[in-house]
Amino acid sequence: VQLVESGGGLVQPGGSLRLSCAASGFTFSSYAMSWYCQAPGKERELVATITSAGGSTNYADSVKGRFTISRDNAKNTVYLQMNSLKPEDTAVYYCGVRFRFRDYWGQGTQVTVSS
Repeated sequence: VQLVESGGGLVQPGGSLRLSCAASGFTFSSYAMSWYCQAPGKERELVATITSAGGSTNYADSVKGRFTISRDNAKNTVYLQMNSLKPEDTAVYYCGVRFRFRDYWGQGTQVTVSS
């Protein structure tokens, strides 16, 4: 299993970013995918999840209405559209998958929201 995140960066409060995660090593279209974030000194927490076919999504309360998770099964890629970003969204963002009873994450991409 390989997960490679991209799209992070520095953005001003109120701005937007779109994160991407390219997946390989498993049948992508058969598995739910998730995005997590980890801020300095805090534990990794779940941000959003999307089912294998993309028909259902769930979000942490802190990002509802601002973030949108989506996927393109033809490209083996999951996305996280992040709008109305706040300084408290600053964290390393990881995509993840539970494959054969084990959790896998990529290397993460840094998102910094600051003026």
